[in-house]
Amino acid sequence: MSRPSFSDSFGGTYILIEPDDFEMGDLIGDGLEREKPVREVKIVRPFFIGERPVTQVHWSSVMGSNPSKFTEGWSAGLQPVERISWHDANAFVDKLNETLSQEVHLGLTGIWRLPTEAEWEFVARSGTKTKWFFGNRDSELEDYGWHAGNSGASTKVVGQKKPTSWGIMDLYGNVSEWCQDNFSKDYSNHSLSQNAYLSDLQELYVHRGGSWFTESDSTRSSARNKSDPNRKSDGIGMRLVWEPSDA
Repeated sequence: MSRPSFSDSFGGTYILIEPDDFEMGDLIGDGLEREKPVREVKIVRPFFIGERPVTQVHWSSVMGSNPSKFTEGWSAGLQPVERISWHDANAFVDKLNETLSQEVHLGLTGIWRLPTEAEWEFVARSGTKTKWFFGNRDSELEDYGWHAGNSGASTKVVGQKKPTSWGIMDLYGNVSEWCQDNFSKDYSNHSLSQNAYLSDLQELYVHRGGSWFTESDSTRSSARNKSDPNRKSDGIGMRLVWEPSDA
């Protein structure tokens, strides 16, 4: 069954994610300490998430420049934007909210933002408890994501691999995606809500999904990575969330 969605003025599609509970973390038992303890998180506010990562052409249209490394060829504009810091990603979000705050989608107004870490994993799992939404065998990852084993040492045009059962593409590999949250060594101090974990004691921020140069293990639904908010890597980009103001 298809989910409600809308398209923005840049050609992006955003798919409704409805509230539910889910188990977050290493459900299989062979993950890292940073993925523990497993906790049941409540998603209580609906949101819309980008079907695909933010592309270079989308970024350039909003920001007037393109920071990406992989810009060769006619299709480069449809590859994910990369070499953006956490601060850059939030500046992009702020610009969208400044210029598009009055846009109405499905009869609602709302705000653009980064996904929280809980929201990202909820979407990546798409109702499953396996390592990847398609199962536990990394041999099947070829059909769903770009990673060190199949990327040819660069990012790829978004939307070429199979989507999750919820219709979301490129969650595994291609570029890792910044989240709102500060990184913590594990989930001991996290709430059980979809809200971002923010702490003045933590300097690093979370990004999720692995990238074109990481091994398959880094692309798992529960896998977490971290970087300084000023870091710019050709393996880190972003995905947008749109949250209705009336939700």
